[in-house]
Amino acid sequence: MDRGAGILRLAGAAAAAGVLVAAIALPAVGGAGAVFVNTADELNLKAMALKEPPLAEKTTLLDSKGNEIGQFYEEYREVVKLDEISDVMKTAIIAIEDYRFYEHGAIDIEGTLRALAKNLTSGGISQGGSSITQQYVKQVLLNSAVTEEEKAKALEASYARKLNELRYAMGVEEKYTKDEILEKYLNIAYFGASANGVEAAAKRFFGVSAKDLDLAQAATLAGAVQDPNRTDPNLGRKHRQRLLERRNVVLNRMHELGKITDAELKEAKAKKLGYKGTPLPGGCGASPYPYYCMYVRAEILNNPIFGKTKKQRTQLLNRGGLTIKTTLDPKMQRAAERAIKKWVHASDNPVASEALIEPGTGAIKAMAASRTYGRSKKRNEMSYNVVADAAHGGGVGFQAGSTFKVYTLLTGLKQGMKVNDGFSVGAGYRAPGYSTFKNCKGENIGDPTHTVTNDEGSGGFKTLSTGTWGSVNTFFMKLEEKVGLCETIKTAKSLGVKRSDGLPLQEYSTFTLGINEMDPVTVANSYAAIGARGKYCAPMVVTEITDRDGKVTKYEPKCKQALDPEVADAAAHILEGVFTKGTMRGVGGIGRPAAGKTGTTDQQATAWFAGFTPDLAGAVSIGDPRGSQRYKLNNVTIGGRYYPNVFGASIPGPIWRDTMIAALKGTEPTDFHPLNTSRFGGCGSSCAPVKREREPTALHDIDSGTDTSVGTGQD
Repeated sequence: MDRGAGILRLAGAAAAAGVLVAAIALPAVGGAGAVFVNTADELNLKAMALKEPPLAEKTTLLDSKGNEIGQFYEEYREVVKLDEISDVMKTAIIAIEDYRFYEHGAIDIEGTLRALAKNLTSGGISQGGSSITQQYVKQVLLNSAVTEEEKAKALEASYARKLNELRYAMGVEEKYTKDEILEKYLNIAYFGASANGVEAAAKRFFGVSAKDLDLAQAATLAGAVQDPNRTDPNLGRKHRQRLLERRNVVLNRMHELGKITDAELKEAKAKKLGYKGTPLPGGCGASPYPYYCMYVRAEILNNPIFGKTKKQRTQLLNRGGLTIKTTLDPKMQRAAERAIKKWVHASDNPVASEALIEPGTGAIKAMAASRTYGRSKKRNEMSYNVVADAAHGGGVGFQAGSTFKVYTLLTGLKQGMKVNDGFSVGAGYRAPGYSTFKNCKGENIGDPTHTVTNDEGSGGFKTLSTGTWGSVNTFFMKLEEKVGLCETIKTAKSLGVKRSDGLPLQEYSTFTLGINEMDPVTVANSYAAIGARGKYCAPMVVTEITDRDGKVTKYEPKCKQALDPEVADAAAHILEGVFTKGTMRGVGGIGRPAAGKTGTTDQQATAWFAGFTPDLAGAVSIGDPRGSQRYKLNNVTIGGRYYPNVFGASIPGPIWRDTMIAALKGTEPTDFHPLNTSRFGGCGSSCAPVKREREPTALHDIDSGTDTSVGTGQD
């Protein structure tokens, strides 16, 4: 007697309330015989509740206007409703996977017994006989597995796993309608080519939504689920040929079941496979604003407000199906990109980068760079976030030069100096002794053997105002000596200043000359605090997160009053003069109240400009990422223009100017708060007759630069 036929006659097929009660023959473990189980009780074949963790869904990134700017995902999937899937897709998947889906209970008795008979005659498991419900259960268990051991268990070829799947399938059928189960299955199934779920597969394979799939396309996807790795069209010609053959199997089955006509069968089989391989969305490399995208990703992964552990935060970002609204302003982003492109080419070795931040909130409105993000050396791409610090995907940064003089200026104003207070300085400065400067540990770090010089050798009586306008090195060394190195460092730290590489700030006497490597976000944000009358706010990119269930969480700025508002007003008053009487005089203003400071490091290794209005702050840096100390900005061609020397007002200043004019177009100008002249307007005991300053005559003569020979590191 044929063993398979005997089993079928012995078992019979019956289903009561979805529970298998017929006798079932199973192969004996390790032998060719059979073990007969007579009742559902002996199998313990009772419904079990299946834990169904939310499916991994992509997270979508939006700008401040609601436009999509990026995606993150662990599995490329877009969950859709059943009515958002074409009817022919539903028909195709049911025809090939479980044609009696709407007729049987949790277990397809005919299919299960047919598979068991086949397995018995083959001495192992060669046929699954799974219903769509059972396949859904298997996918849930696989997707829930965390460890490799759990994944292996979810896939193991054993009757113990099969029986568990049956128990869970019974629970699923009790919990959901058939339509709900089909919807869940089509959203969880893997189709190959990194596409999870029918919507992702439709877009990846054919560039259409699931609701727009035609017969041939639907049959292709329905055929792919059986062995998606073997028929993955992204893996080459042989795989695509297997997929084409599998598509035709599905079409034949649909025709056999009377679901399509002869003409439809012929027409569909005549079509080519039509695989488009639509690029996977997501990842910051695919974002129109990759540097900003990288910053957001790092902020989510590193900030405890988004989850207790990094693992939790990573799962939330890559699997959570979130919609994240950010602070990016597309108009301001375009302004920064266009200004940079005007002055620096993507093919140039030096790279320019810029960050724009809103005073009073810390909202990062734009992040742009002259080079595109990527890993192609041929295209001169940047492989890291040149606009941000290392914690947000950046590198070591560039020395910030004379932009740091602002922190010494603020410290002098905090200590009661007036805008016209000052002292006479020479063309060179030496510390009077080793104890002249003390770091914040109280250690003597003065160097009376080292001389700091001015770029053009100018000296004389300088005030807080004129010394700042001319960016006089010797004046700021003397000012730092007067107010204290540690006090200056504390002022900088209160405004969020920290090294780009995450290491402690270098606390040398030349701190005021900008020896520390910085990034545009950090510098711009510290200047934004001055524009906000001393209100410092941590850099902010996320304003709102909507989870997969529609729950909205809003995020507010984290701010503190870092400076006396009138001290900030006095600093802004002085820094306004940089445009009219100082190092930016040759560049010009932006047609509204603005303040700022140029920055050039020793021998033009790097150049900066940082500035602000009450409405927007920005910082621009330029340097050579191959190593700014080795590849200085002398005798270089940048943006198609030759520069014997690059200073803060040569390229960064014009980029900042052009950016701000465009970014603030249509925004009503806001005035700075007036200087409290009774507090800061008179001369103190150190006042002396003010000499007329020599006016700068060319861009190379309008920033005295900095000395970095003490405590200088390589970029």
